Amino acid sequence: MRTEFHCHTIYSKDSLNRPEALVEAARRKGIDRLIVTDHNTIAGALVCKALDPQRVVVGEEIMTTKGEILAAYVEEEIPPGLSPQETIARLRAQGAFISVSHPFDRMRNGHWALPDLLEILPLVDAIETFNARCMWPGFNAQAQRLARQHGIPGTVGSDAHALFELGRATLLLPPFQDGESLRAALREAIPGKLTLSMPWVHFTSRYAVWRKSRGLTDKPGDERRWR
Repeated sequence: MRTEFHCHTIYSKDSLNRPEALVEAARRKGIDRLIVTDHNTIAGALVCKALDPQRVVVGEEIMTTKGEILAAYVEEEIPPGLSPQETIARLRAQGAFISVSHPFDRMRNGHWALPDLLEILPLVDAIETFNARCMWPGFNAQAQRLARQHGIPGTVGSDAHALFELGRATLLLPPFQDGESLRAALREAIPGKLTLSMPWVHFTSRYAVWRKSRGLTDKPGDERRWR
């Protein structure tokens, strides 16, 4: 199953991807499992799942006090601003799969200081060892070295904030249907496509923030605020 672990919809403050367009792009690109991981909300992922329940997995990218956590099979939204330990405990309580977003990308919010990352490493299921939006390949290489040194599995993700980015980084996995089976499937992962995005893709995120700050983009009907 070709799996995309990390992507965003218009429910993230820095993306303009409509849920229906994201799901259609996944179908067109042959992505079998699409883990939708908006910033600090599962609202967009729930809309996507309603459109394609078999393909979409509800996830969330959560900003903690130390860095970002990337989760799949989230049933109850986790608010930002909690400690990593509290965030992980709440995810564990609902059976979620827990990874760590772009841990060493110092050019983005949400990266981790090494002592903080080492503290939570025994508590997570994986770390993101390839993020297509990392502007310097060394950030990914550093994550890969850490995963090898500590014997922890790696996830990959396009971190797509625009539709054309979707599928730039995927893994091929055996079938899975929940957090527990995803943990088992990851042990048999085969890298799919792993392609770094050009640095200018970050301008698509800045453009999304700019449009929303000026009220130029309609908000989804059930969204209270941009996260």
